[in-house]
Amino acid sequence: MTFLIRMENNECSHGLFLPFFNYFLYYTFFLILCIIKPFAILASINSNKIDFLLLGRVLRLASPYKGLFIASAILAVIIAPLATAPPYLVKIMVDDYIFNYDLQGLSRMAVFYGVLLVAQVVVQYFFIYSTNLLGQSVIRDLRVRVFKHLINLKLTFFDRTPIGTSITRTINDIEAINTVFSQGIITIIADLLTIVAVIFVMFFTSWKLTLICLTTMPFLIIAGYIFKEKVKAAYQKVRTQISRMNAFLQERITGMRIVQIFNAEKQEMEKFKKINREYTQANLDSILYYAVFFPVVDIIAALALGLMVWWGARGVISDDVTIGALVVFPIYLNMLFRPVRMLADKFNTLQMGLVAAERVFNVMDRKDLIKNEGSLKPKKLEGKISFENVWFAYKAKDYVLKDLNFKVQPGETLAIVGSTGSGKSTIINILNRFYDIQKGNIRIDGKNIQEYELYAYRDRLAIVLQDVFLFSGTVLENITLRDPNISREQVIESSKMIGAHEFIEKLPGAYDYQVMERGATLSLGQRQLISFVRALVFDPDILILDEATSSIDPETESVIQFAIETLIEKRTSIIIAHRLSTIRHADNIMALSKGEILEFGSHEELLKIEDGYYRHLYEMQFLEAAEEQ
Repeated sequence: MTFLIRMENNECSHGLFLPFFNYFLYYTFFLILCIIKPFAILASINSNKIDFLLLGRVLRLASPYKGLFIASAILAVIIAPLATAPPYLVKIMVDDYIFNYDLQGLSRMAVFYGVLLVAQVVVQYFFIYSTNLLGQSVIRDLRVRVFKHLINLKLTFFDRTPIGTSITRTINDIEAINTVFSQGIITIIADLLTIVAVIFVMFFTSWKLTLICLTTMPFLIIAGYIFKEKVKAAYQKVRTQISRMNAFLQERITGMRIVQIFNAEKQEMEKFKKINREYTQANLDSILYYAVFFPVVDIIAALALGLMVWWGARGVISDDVTIGALVVFPIYLNMLFRPVRMLADKFNTLQMGLVAAERVFNVMDRKDLIKNEGSLKPKKLEGKISFENVWFAYKAKDYVLKDLNFKVQPGETLAIVGSTGSGKSTIINILNRFYDIQKGNIRIDGKNIQEYELYAYRDRLAIVLQDVFLFSGTVLENITLRDPNISREQVIESSKMIGAHEFIEKLPGAYDYQVMERGATLSLGQRQLISFVRALVFDPDILILDEATSSIDPETESVIQFAIETLIEKRTSIIIAHRLSTIRHADNIMALSKGEILEFGSHEELLKIEDGYYRHLYEMQFLEAAEEQ
């Protein structure tokens, strides 16, 4: 009842049909509670373990397809009487027509029997199709929702969560939710209603034979309970192993270059074999339990059939049971044991779908989203940057930046230098609002960056990273990121300005050259040039270069340096660089150490500081260059 009240309180209006759908859902839940609870023992499951709140949330995913949901439920209700009617007709045909030699009446009943069978086949077809269509439609929309949610999470989530795990949540777990609709709750209701209808007709036909047949039911309950417990544990292990395998494969395939460089193929292969064995064993365990359970059910069904024939034959002799009842009862037994046999499996399937749903909802319920409460949507920024007493930590109070204060005037270039872990890239991360600071203010054009609408703000910034990421697709698509507002002519013009047009034209297909994943078929310098064109074509007001030349050879560096000068012209720029030769012409240089500013000033000013941090770096780097020559 608590769940129903919550559903009602959270309901929003989507037309006149929605209230009807909501009431239909409410009655569906009452039906589930009323039917599943008594039959939980029969289906060998502890129904208290089913989280009905979670089940309700899963069913609410079907709200956009309420018509299809209702149609599937109605078909589930229709299936029960249609399934039990033909066998009962057989009894009538035997008792009332065959033994009375009424061939004309028998022919009419045979035609009616055929019509019922055709109707049953048609209803069964539409039921299976509608439930699977419903499940596929729900998970199609859910995949979009989960991916949309993922791309709005803070980077801390991706820092702490293996990519393979996120892939499992987005693909495998969502696919498992499909079974809640295609093989789960609606089909369970259909099977339960069929069992109720079959038992009712059996009692109506012969209550004595029915009681004899049901004496084997305790054995079925025990077998089903053991099967349920074993398969549930095996399924949970399978889900865990799938997640482990996806995470392992994603990491090793992405880092295959490192694996081969350090000749680690054998070690990684042994690790994979172990994970693969555990995953295979989990599947084999579940198969073993099925292989044992289904024959056991068949044996119990055969025992029931033997008891029925033994008692029924005596009943026919004593006129307590009709020949028609004796003929039709084997059909009823098959109709009774078939869904009962499958119920334990379907309840397990439902539970595993709910386990997968809980994992997916745990991702969707994460609140570590980047707040987007700003309203400012500037079409252009002046580019004035101001850090005021900024403190930032990735974890708790382990501050990476400590009381940081500096300013960058519009059109100026600020270079940042410092050792690894000094906080250089962290400044870039918080400036782009990949993370939010704990204390202080970051202002752009005098306004706190949280006052800007997030996407409008990021639209005015561009960043070129040291590790250039290129997607599978053409060079043009990697530059425009499929933005329809950027034309091919704009890309070509920007490429010429950067100095990348010549090398792109030499590629097979030029701008339509298919780039492999992560740009594997291009050199590091080529990938870097493409990233510069990408930055220029979006025409940012604030440009950030994060060690964009650290891995470039000296010959390519001159081309990259020209690209940098083209990019930073007439726009505010922040450059992080190990090579001090690339930042000598910056308006200001900031030296960082452990999140604190050591020195701030122009190249000439910092060189005048005796025993200064920047001067030491400069002299050391140029001494190394002289020795190399």
